[in-house]
Amino acid sequence: MTTEQDAPDGWLETVVVPRTSDIGNFEVRRALPSVRKRMVGPFVFFDQMGPAILKAGTGIDVRPHPHIGLATVTYLFDGEILHRDSLGTVVPIRPGEVNWMTAGRGIAHSERSATDERGRDRLLSGIQSWVALPKTHEEIDPAFVHLGTDELPTVEGEGKRLRVVAGDAYGVRSPMQALWDTLYVDAALDAGAKLPIDADTEERALYIAGGTVTIFGDRFEAGQLLVLRPGEPATVIAETDARLILLGGAAMDGPRHIWWNFVSSSQDRIEQAKADWKAGKFDVVPGETEFIPLPDR
Repeated sequence: MTTEQDAPDGWLETVVVPRTSDIGNFEVRRALPSVRKRMVGPFVFFDQMGPAILKAGTGIDVRPHPHIGLATVTYLFDGEILHRDSLGTVVPIRPGEVNWMTAGRGIAHSERSATDERGRDRLLSGIQSWVALPKTHEEIDPAFVHLGTDELPTVEGEGKRLRVVAGDAYGVRSPMQALWDTLYVDAALDAGAKLPIDADTEERALYIAGGTVTIFGDRFEAGQLLVLRPGEPATVIAETDARLILLGGAAMDGPRHIWWNFVSSSQDRIEQAKADWKAGKFDVVPGETEFIPLPDR
């Protein structure tokens, strides 16, 4: 179960302490969806992967699986993952880069460690999240975009190193063409550095991936998602070196149903996706012979 606590009146709506699960080689902390907060802007799913050491001879092997009605967003702090999808995309993702895969009406993909990565011990950590697509775009053709470190704008100074993955923040704008008003910022702070968070974005949350911070005198540790109240600015002070993700966007155009890897504004559409995957109607991932079966529950 996700452990949550009521936040004090004022700038903070709630604090989510993610539930942790072990998927074999490393731990995953899931912050969204939670009982009290299903979405923040378009973000319907938010996982922290690791950090973990993958021993030589082992790796990540997420077999092909399907998605509809969302975009998957993969962003790494350490390590490398090889992405393959049913569009024929084959691309590694490395720290500071972003893979943005728009599922639309349906896509399948795998995530694995490349062969040349398996011969040594290596660190893996990062964030995987899903953003819902607007109702008008849930059935668009699938697409994939990879942006490298030199394509994502950065802001540095005063003990801060910020990379704007999506949206407009800190005087720069990401070239990522999200289909909904979306904010995604990776912030690395030295101890003592301050990060102002304005109230221009309708819904905002701050995930503490590492370190300890204070906000308005309240102290927060790594592994917490702080959901900010709309219209309330805040300033983060890093008590130690810290790694943060600022996420959010405009409130979504209605609730979303989530079942396994499917997201939709229509429960009937999810039932159709379940039947299609079970019947083998999704496009296959070239070069892959395995797949993850539809769960029984």
